[in-house]
Amino acid sequence: MSRAVFLDMSEKAIIAHCKAEQIGISCIGPAASGGTRLVCMSVYGASQIRRQLGAKLTKGAPEQHGPGWGYVPRP
Repeated sequence: MSRAVFLDMSEKAIIAHCKAEQIGISCIGPAASGGTRLVCMSVYGASQIRRQLGAKLTKGAPEQHGPGWGYVPRP
């Protein structure tokens, strides 16, 4: 299970919710597909967010990180 969650909420609202529920935030920022991308400190925290804010979940764009993504060989 992933620690990343895509939500249709503002960063401020997500931070307030995580603070109230004592869920650690690793990274938060705007998602490429709209909404906000939240990366929790633990998989357990991410599962709590999914359970508590299930109505606000959105489908995020696939992340393209690591070797091979956008690779252009040198001549």
